[in-house]
Amino acid sequence: MLAALRFQSAAAALPIEALTNAFSLRVSFYGSLSATGRGHGTDRAVLAGLMRQEPETVDPVWLRSLLPETRKYYPITIGPRTISFSRDDILWGPVAHPFPYSNTIDFELLTRHTKTVLGQRYYSTGGGFIRWDGWTSATNTQPEFPYHTMKGLTEQLVAADLSLPDLILRNEAALTGSAPAQIREKLNHILSAMEDEVRRGLATTGSLPGPIGLQRKAPGLLSHASLPASLLADPRLVALNAYALAASEENAAGNRVVTAPTSGACGVLPGIIYWLRHDWNVPTPKLHRGLLAAAAIGFLIKHNASISGAEVGCQGEVGAASAMGAALLAQVQDATPAVVAAAAEIALEHHLGMTCDPVGGYLQIPCIERNAMGAVKAYNSSLMALAGNPLNQKIPLDTVISTMLRTGRDMNTRYKETSLGGLALSQTEC
Repeated sequence: MLAALRFQSAAAALPIEALTNAFSLRVSFYGSLSATGRGHGTDRAVLAGLMRQEPETVDPVWLRSLLPETRKYYPITIGPRTISFSRDDILWGPVAHPFPYSNTIDFELLTRHTKTVLGQRYYSTGGGFIRWDGWTSATNTQPEFPYHTMKGLTEQLVAADLSLPDLILRNEAALTGSAPAQIREKLNHILSAMEDEVRRGLATTGSLPGPIGLQRKAPGLLSHASLPASLLADPRLVALNAYALAASEENAAGNRVVTAPTSGACGVLPGIIYWLRHDWNVPTPKLHRGLLAAAAIGFLIKHNASISGAEVGCQGEVGAASAMGAALLAQVQDATPAVVAAAAEIALEHHLGMTCDPVGGYLQIPCIERNAMGAVKAYNSSLMALAGNPLNQKIPLDTVISTMLRTGRDMNTRYKETSLGGLALSQTEC
């Protein structure tokens, strides 16, 4: 959707004569976007962006109604010209291609004789981030305490005599020009959005969209949390599973979620946040500090490896989310930066090699349950890190992040969000 919005802006800047000659609009998907775009709703999201809808405010019910199987035309207004667009104007290109990122989209404004008035190629790099040919960083502003690795971050913390959340807060202030109070307000907005997706998921029953016919599990699972504790039913652990499932099921239903760090991994952090606030009464300031610590881990993974399932498999999505969740859980208990890093390392280490092979291209099997497993792994990882001595941790977080990148590069394309291998073939084999 963000790529479509940016293309709209670029097209609107064209001279009037060029726009007058524009006759049709063509969108081409490549790589993972081509292989799983229908199941993921990528085609509907792009159309919504071309119709100038924003991700935070678009009506999910309206979004799901777009591009039905029957032919329907949609008016796309670009400058003085209105162009009719239908599902026939979407091309599903090859999975294998020569472009630098797996998730690639081409937009083309064409004349009646298919001459290109404006063409632009965009790349989705995971978590809602996009790049394009000729992309440069939007800002030259530098953080107050720059770092590129956990080792470098630790050195900055020692030199500045700051806690991990305080350093991230000051870096955010330097990069955005926002006052600490404004940043905290944005953190409140994120917390509220995360809680909303869990709450909606817990209140909704029935089957999820698509041909699989998968039934929602979160509400039923939560009812088990009220049963007496037993060997097979720890109420609070059951609740954590239910919360993570609820958020992930909202994503599978095409509803509004927080990319944390991606949509496919959107159940882990919101599930943990909801659990901490509602089952453990963790106060908001501590949740803020936990989110800041999680952000530091997410930054390290994104910039030194990847958070894109299309590039490195699900280790980059749920694995990254679990590492961020483990860091958050350790931080809300006022752990040292070394313990926070150890918690993230343990969580990411035990997601190494995880494939991304959604059945039918839908974010349902194994994605939904995998979010719950990632939340529980985050909890276990924080327990181990808090109970241990970080000086005895043999493998540093930086090493696991670089290992994750190498593992992703070695992984066969079939296991990187293409639904061409692994569990994605289970229904055809039954």
